[in-house]
Amino acid sequence: MVVLVTGAAGFIGMHVARRLIERGDVVTGIDNLNDYYDVRLKEARLERLTPHRNFRFVKMDIADRPRIARLFDEHRFDRVVHLAAQAGVRYSLTNPHTYAESNLTGFLNVLEECRRTGVEHLVYASSSSVYGASTKMPFSVRDSVDHPISLYAATKKANELMAHAYSHLYSIPTTGLRFFTVYGPWGRPDMALFRFTKAILEGRPISVFNHGKMRRDFTYVDDITEGVVRVLDRVATQDPNWSAHSPDTATSSAPYRIYNIGNNKPVELLRLITVLEDALHRKAQKEMLPMQPGDVPATYADIEDLTQDLDFRPMTSIETGVRRFVDWYLDYHRA
Repeated sequence: MVVLVTGAAGFIGMHVARRLIERGDVVTGIDNLNDYYDVRLKEARLERLTPHRNFRFVKMDIADRPRIARLFDEHRFDRVVHLAAQAGVRYSLTNPHTYAESNLTGFLNVLEECRRTGVEHLVYASSSSVYGASTKMPFSVRDSVDHPISLYAATKKANELMAHAYSHLYSIPTTGLRFFTVYGPWGRPDMALFRFTKAILEGRPISVFNHGKMRRDFTYVDDITEGVVRVLDRVATQDPNWSAHSPDTATSSAPYRIYNIGNNKPVELLRLITVLEDALHRKAQKEMLPMQPGDVPATYADIEDLTQDLDFRPMTSIETGVRRFVDWYLDYHRA
């Protein structure tokens, strides 16, 4: 297939693009290489993709409507994996307009080009953050997600609504994937595992929010990648049993679908730190702090639909995943 991967220099984007390249798809990757975190890490990820003859990289911002239109005209993509977005819950508290430009305007541009050029399937990244203030566990794709507690979460919920509108109006198959706390090699420096590892190796204390009582459904990046590729190959269809009288929020009378991708095994933050200490053979200095604005105390993915429809469930344990991350980190930083 001819596939566009947006955010190809990003953490998940690089892994997904590489998987598609290795199986023989012709992949175009785009990324604006912004400085939200160290651009050198993004460039190093791209170096793992650019040697492949069936990969082409274009530096481009998804909010640039004319350039996005030209790109779709030039390549006529069969399918699109849309992973480009301004990430980060806390960053959205101080930089809200960045999220509107990338996550809303950028997503609209991608939707429009999928409509205009007849893309077979659009798979896009949503987030577990859409569950917001809900405390009903595990989080189900059939739960209400109408109470986001950060602007980032609100933009991801908006993406799902925008995708449904296009699926309904233009019969564009769209599938949204709610990712749960992705970690692993080549991860983002703003994520807890990366920050903790760096601080421990440098002998600095780590900030442990909610006094370590946070619980997260940490999901290893290879499991996320496998889920994305399986979903990409399974084009969203109409649900023949969908009822407007009692609507299923995860499906539709349009070719539209929502899935959770999580490990389905929440881990307390203090447990993650213990596993990390074991992998590094060093103890962490912990600075216990209260909950941060925009954070939630726990996430836990109900993946029944993912398992039923795609015969897939993440299987990587936190011990295995953290060990692989630490091995990569030590090698990448020559630590």
